[in-house]
Amino acid sequence: MDKNQKIILVAGGLITLGLLVIDPFFALIALVFVLVLLMSFRIMGETSNYPLIAAELSENAREVVITNTGTAEARNIHVALVPIDVEFDIPSLGPDEMSGFGLASMVSKAKAVVTYENTAGEKYTRTYPLTALGAGHDVMEPMFPLFGHR
Repeated sequence: MDKNQKIILVAGGLITLGLLVIDPFFALIALVFVLVLLMSFRIMGETSNYPLIAAELSENAREVVITNTGTAEARNIHVALVPIDVEFDIPSLGPDEMSGFGLASMVSKAKAVVTYENTAGEKYTRTYPLTALGAGHDVMEPMFPLFGHR
């Protein structure tokens, strides 16, 4: 937790104590706000340095597009396309950067197994279904990792 976040939480705590003298009901409302701020800072801390690589097919199904949708640089990205037996590597992708890999022919259905690591050397593996006829990602998956969901 950085200095500004601690200052905000301490100020919220002091305001809560000040409201306790005036009316306990108002103090409870302020306490709820402070707890919400604390949870928000915790979530921001978990997602502040997290690379998240996504793989999908392009519109014409002749290219695999790799995108870093996370908040940190991803390094040593290795993509294996199953069952078409194609593998390729990308040295690194910064946040919101994209890279494409052209294929010899159109792909109707495949699976991309992506392995990568962050700047600290932690390794991650994700699997994405690739299909030319629909979305390849899970609609119910959170946009950013909440509470350790990776």
